[in-house]
Amino acid sequence: MAKLIFSARDILEKEFKTKMRGYDPVEVDEFLDNVIKDYDAYTKELSNIQEENQRLNAKIDQLSKSQKTMSRIQQDTPKSSAVTNFDILKRLSNLEKEVFGSKLTSDTEDLNETKRF
Repeated sequence: MAKLIFSARDILEKEFKTKMRGYDPVEVDEFLDNVIKDYDAYTKELSNIQEENQRLNAKIDQLSKSQKTMSRIQQDTPKSSAVTNFDILKRLSNLEKEVFGSKLTSDTEDLNETKRF
């Protein structure tokens, strides 16, 4: 950041020499008071912006770490979960056929016969 030449205190304490046909000291003081107010407001705003910038940079770092973690998790998971689910259903179906065997086929035949009527 650029180094400032005057601080609010420097402006406040500045005294000008008076000459015979110079500026009205009251008017100059009023103007400088307003300059000090603007200067203070500028300094506060700059400070707030710098704090917000630091907060946002910290948030960016946090989100970047989260994104890296998520990409690692996605790389570790199986590529096709639908195939895995299909395999599980297929195995379950084969297991049911083995366990219940003829009962499943006879129930299916009974169902087919009732549908015909």
